[in-house]
Parts: sequence; structure tokens; C-alpha cells
Amino acid sequence: MPYPAGHRSSIRAKIVESARRLFNRHGFESVSVKQIMAGAGMTHGAFYSYFDSKSDLYTEVLGCFFTDPNWKPRWEGVSVDLGADDVGAQIVRAYLSRQHFDDVENSCPMVALPGDVRRSGRAVKGAFETVFAAMVAMLERGLSCSGRSKTRQAQAIAALCIGGLVVARAMRSEGAADELRNACMSIALELGGWQRARTGRGRQERKHA
Repeated sequence: MPYPAGHRSSIRAKIVESARRLFNRHGFESVSVKQIMAGAGMTHGAFYSYFDSKSDLYTEVLGCFFTDPNWKPRWEGVSVDLGADDVGAQIVRAYLSRQHFDDVENSCPMVALPGDVRRSGRAVKGAFETVFAAMVAMLERGLSCSGRSKTRQAQAIAALCIGGLVVARAMRSEGAADELRNACMSIALELGGWQRARTGRGRQERKHA
């Protein structure tokens, strides 16, 4: 019997999801195609029906909710309304939330994988840049300044969110990591002029931290 419509796209999505979890947890080099396919509930041999190589798969894993409308943040109790007027503040709070900090397997790939990207080829670096540019574009929507200064401000806020979480995860002390996240969140909100914006996510963050 032929497979139902959408079967291939469904299987492909399962492979990407398995790879995302494993790459985020262990890094690109430490994860085998066999492990990825086992995580997707499939045999090793089926991989090459969907991807040319592990590097080819890696470029898709680098996508996240900034570029893929079907990929939602999986951080428990945290959500982002990409159509909201205060989307910039929501992104900052979600990105630097304790929930995102704790959920390594479902991290935004820009936090978990930058070291792998640096050692990879042009295609992977291009995918990383695409995700970063999409994050910057969303942050720009909530800024009051205009022109080049608006883009530069959004770039700085995005880098502060990503870099802040990378450094926080490298810290031995959980308290120091929380302090750094909260400091980066405060400065990022201040840069965007969003320090007065309050959402349920902000209240939950203060309670959770």
C-alpha cells in the first residue's frame, strides 16, 4: 500500500527533531547517524532517503521558531506571540528564561551549537546567519528608533540574549548563572525600551528564578 499523503514530511520532521535533541545535548561530532535514526524510531539505512549527509541535516536543525512557523518554543510555561506588539520584550524574556536555560535538548540552536557552527562549512554558517537575522528582524519590530541604528540595536540585543545564555550555562554555580541571566535580561529590555513591558512570562520568570 502507498504511504499516506504527508508521510515523508512527517518522517523528515521526526529525524530533524531527534537530531536537534541529540546535537544540543552532545554536539555534532559526538552524535552518529545511527543514534539520530534510533531517536526517530527508524533504521540507520533509511537516513539517506531523506538527507545526503549529517551536515545536510545539520543545516535544518539550525532552524528554530524565528524561521519555522511550525517550530514552537518547548520551554514549559513559556510562549511567545510573534504577532504581538511587545514581541521584542517577549523574546528577551523567553530566551533568557530559567526554563530555556534548563531545557538543553530543546534549546534554540544558536545557544547550543555555535562552537560546531564555527568549525563547519559555508552552508551551516549560512543557516546560522539566517536564524540570527530572523531573530534580529523580530526584535526590530518593537523598537522605536529607525534606520541603521534600529538594526544595530536589535543585533546587540540578540547577541546579549544568545551570549548571556551561553555563558550562564558554562558557570559552575547555579546562583551565578541565574544572576547573569537576569542581568542580561534587564539590560536587553532596557536597550529595547521595554523595561516597563510586563507579561505573564515575566512574572513567571521572577517566581521561577
